Amino acid sequence: MAEVATEITKKVEEKTETTVTVAPTETVEATKKPVEEEVKEKETSSLVGKLETEVEIKASAEKFHHIFTAKPHHVSKASPGNIQGCDLHEGDWGQVGSIIFWNYVHDGEAKVAKERIEEVDPDKNLITFRVIDGDLMKEYKSFLLRIQVTPKHGGPGSIVHWHLEYEKISDEVAHPETLLQFCVEVSKELDEHLLSEE
Repeated sequence: MAEVATEITKKVEEKTETTVTVAPTETVEATKKPVEEEVKEKETSSLVGKLETEVEIKASAEKFHHIFTAKPHHVSKASPGNIQGCDLHEGDWGQVGSIIFWNYVHDGEAKVAKERIEEVDPDKNLITFRVIDGDLMKEYKSFLLRIQVTPKHGGPGSIVHWHLEYEKISDEVAHPETLLQFCVEVSKELDEHLLSEE
């Protein structure tokens, strides 16, 4: 009996030693990735971001949506300090797959953006643009802008919801908060323009 007790004590001691020594190795092996890859993966996820804002406007949701889908080239008339021009490069205005080229001023610099329309939903007053070329692509691997306008409950006017999704090329690149502010300014100026046309 003493022999069995000694043998169990040895196994417990061995097991304890094994657990303490092996545990860190088992954790790394469980992921089946080198530590460098795990660190890189965590860094990559910090590069992905989303920013959203809402802007109250007096114009109807349909009118605001219509200008971005059917007449984006008119946005420059409403917000000339921000948008210098908008040209259709491929397809038709407001159609999924169409390519639109924007000239705009952001942070005091003239810039360009080539965007493809990814989604249009007239029932939800929603349009989604994916940036495929231009100045933003110097700092972002991907950049998506979604604009959805909903009628205000219990009164006239609407809420413009701007949603930006992006992946930065590095941690040195700032999150696009100033671009979100740019979207707010364009929304307000476009609202004034639409109201002046009534």
